[in-house]
Amino acid sequence: MTHPSAEIYCEKGDGLLGKTIVMGITGSIAAVECFGVIRELVRNGADVIPVMTEDALKIVTPDSMEFASGFKPITELTGLTEHITLLNGDDSADLLLIYPATANTISKIANGIDDTVVTSMATVALGAGIPIAIAPAMHQAMYDNPAVVDNIERLDSWGVEFIGPRMDGERAKISPADEVVANVKRILSDSPLKGKKVLVIGGRSEEPIDSMRLISNRSTGKMAVCMAEAAFERGAKTELWMGACSVKLPEYIPTVRFDSVEDLAELTEEIDHDIVIVPAALSDFKMKDVRDGKISSDSDLTLELDPAPKILPMITSRCKTVLGFKAESGLTEEQLIERARSRLVQYGLYAVVANDIDSAGKDEISVIMVREDFEDVITGSKEEIAGEILDQYFGGE
Repeated sequence: MTHPSAEIYCEKGDGLLGKTIVMGITGSIAAVECFGVIRELVRNGADVIPVMTEDALKIVTPDSMEFASGFKPITELTGLTEHITLLNGDDSADLLLIYPATANTISKIANGIDDTVVTSMATVALGAGIPIAIAPAMHQAMYDNPAVVDNIERLDSWGVEFIGPRMDGERAKISPADEVVANVKRILSDSPLKGKKVLVIGGRSEEPIDSMRLISNRSTGKMAVCMAEAAFERGAKTELWMGACSVKLPEYIPTVRFDSVEDLAELTEEIDHDIVIVPAALSDFKMKDVRDGKISSDSDLTLELDPAPKILPMITSRCKTVLGFKAESGLTEEQLIERARSRLVQYGLYAVVANDIDSAGKDEISVIMVREDFEDVITGSKEEIAGEILDQYFGGE
């Protein structure tokens, strides 16, 4: 009989296909979030084996964790030496994820105390060199306790990864499922992008006309978010600079907001990245004189515009590997490639992604990846295109 979890296996992609994750669940009320996290990991192709402490059993049931994962949870160590088999055997797991981790569990692991099924798993993983990721969940006063702070720093110095927490008032809240999945992909990535500093600049600029009105465009910013998430998941030290947008921004990626092209021009002085990716939709013009207050609508209005600063030359002066984007309308494929290649040569870009503006705001699109000596059509969702661009064209960087 097929387990119900098989119905969602790889539903959202195969980024974790072939990976086995041991998930240690401890006695925090945040354990109620485990079901959703396990399901998201499975949807991305992972096999998840739940391991539950006695205190965790008071909050969530083994049956619910088995339904979520397709594996019977380990609630005690037996003569089968499950901690050794899973984390130091011939077919060891790829990652020990402790979600949620209490102050008690964190401190025990940091001090070599091995008295629960989860801390036993951690003891073996540390000794065997299996990656460990810990997602803390506790009251902020506990998180700020000097002993806990020291223990987190000790584990960090040993190479243990921490996911979150998110500070919310007096609580150090557990990271949500999307952040956990992204970090698991990042930790397990073997991409050549791992450790590279990648900057993604996206969204749309807004050039003020007066205190109320502005000049902008319909770009949603989704491609920039997809590129940033894909770079993060491949292990890059990712930063996102975002103008106005219509999509949710990933809270786990450091983000700087800008309004106008001139705002962005000032930011470019901070670029020290290995790769800069620029799907931003920036205005070519700005007001010659921005009016104070609100211009009356009782009469005709003529706007006098000046050219806005050109951002790509500022970027290429500070980074050698820059991926530009070129959106056009009403061109044949050959004309679009010619325009893209002209921009590539003009600004000394690594490559240009060209597309028709009809794709703005759409999920499924076709783009043309243009380099100096070849071009390649890529079709799919923006998430798929972002991943393919990074894997195919930055794999050797």
